[in-house]
Amino acid sequence: MTRTNALYAIAAFALGATTVLVAKTKVTFDPKAYYAGNEPQAASAALLAEAEKLSGQDTWERIAVGRVYYLSGDKTKGEALFQSVLGGGKVGKGDLYRIATAYAVAKDWDKAKPLFERAIAMDPGDDTGIMKAACWYNLNGDRKRAEELFDSAFGKNPDDARHYALAAGSYVGVEPF
Repeated sequence: MTRTNALYAIAAFALGATTVLVAKTKVTFDPKAYYAGNEPQAASAALLAEAEKLSGQDTWERIAVGRVYYLSGDKTKGEALFQSVLGGGKVGKGDLYRIATAYAVAKDWDKAKPLFERAIAMDPGDDTGIMKAACWYNLNGDRKRAEELFDSAFGKNPDDARHYALAAGSYVGVEPF
């Protein structure tokens, strides 16, 4: 065995031994510590901080965390997470629909509407997304646009019972899910 090969073997052994040692001594944190016995605001804050850390750059997760911040009253923090998604690389129609829905639930229709329109334009064949957007239009007093979108969604999928239920709900104040 050459000296170089011997050094490689020793380095490989040391790396393997270190990996085993680290794996055996890995400390895991019990998520229960974030909420058990804590007041609701403290539990929420701790859980959200961990969720934000764990979300990394994953758009769905960042939107989920931003949604809770936004809808619970910390619109600045929620908006920052939404903008990190919207300003990032490729934004998908699902990202647009999720953020638009958070805005719609928060009664920020002026922010929701353009995102719904972008999502619809991105995939005009998505009858389910279009139906949900149509419901939000109806709930926000734009019945003309809602019914245009209902026509589009029903035109693509006239036998979807859920579409009928969602549309019906929007006429009596029930938000789509």
